[in-house]
Amino acid sequence: MDKGKLTLVPVGGLANRMRAVASAFHLCRCVGSRLSVVWFRDWALNAPFADIFEPVNSCLFELREATALDFVVTDRPRWRNAWLPAAMQWVLYGRRIYEKEVTPLKLRGFDFEAWARGHRCYMSCYQEFGSYPDDVYRAVFHPVRAVTERVNANAARFSDYTIGMHIRRTDHGEATAMSPTRLFVDAGRRELAAHPGMRIYLATDDEGVKRELGGVFGSALITSDGAASRDSVEGIRGGLVDMYTLARTSRIYGSAGSSFSPMAARIGGVELVELRTAGGGGTTVAG
Repeated sequence: MDKGKLTLVPVGGLANRMRAVASAFHLCRCVGSRLSVVWFRDWALNAPFADIFEPVNSCLFELREATALDFVVTDRPRWRNAWLPAAMQWVLYGRRIYEKEVTPLKLRGFDFEAWARGHRCYMSCYQEFGSYPDDVYRAVFHPVRAVTERVNANAARFSDYTIGMHIRRTDHGEATAMSPTRLFVDAGRRELAAHPGMRIYLATDDEGVKRELGGVFGSALITSDGAASRDSVEGIRGGLVDMYTLARTSRIYGSAGSSFSPMAARIGGVELVELRTAGGGGTTVAG
């Protein structure tokens, strides 16, 4: 009996794609379907999977880079491809879910397992769906050696108790507005008062934030060498180094609305505290 197959196109940046792949992997493992992931390179993540992660070792899982044919057959239908893939997907797949449909389906308690079981399905997605343990991330994703070596070098600078901070800026309006740097400074000072001699690992996309926190915390602060970016393999590897280094800390302080620090927390099984202002009063909210 054919147990079905799910073709997944993960969408968005690194953490968003990881969430979608982990969700689909767990779904297929639960229903016995095969999972085929088609990896497109675009402005949000311009790197081949094999340049950032080792191959996934599972008989239920296959992952391949998108080909020219995939751009007219497997890509998510949108204005830039004149919605042409929609017609092909209507023929090739018995059931289809596109990224904008995932949240409404989740809100109404949609049964993804019943949808996938025994059928030939297509999905594009940038978020989690369904419920699964954190060890799914550790089972699926193994950074390449060039990344793990840098993570190990960062962790070698840790003290017995080291906290992580992810301060998101640049194009992320919610994190910039709702998680001002002063909240992270206050949290760091509280932690240092309770744990003298501790270290802080800072992951940020803003060099000004690095300088500001360096002036406050001095030698207690650990940062990565370069700025992470989405448009090069080296930049994306830098982001992955930050993510997996944060995963090794004892506690992570994250920015509002960012998927990056929640992903690090799940990978490492680490407590996450989201810092955000509450109603303009400057209150720290733990998430």
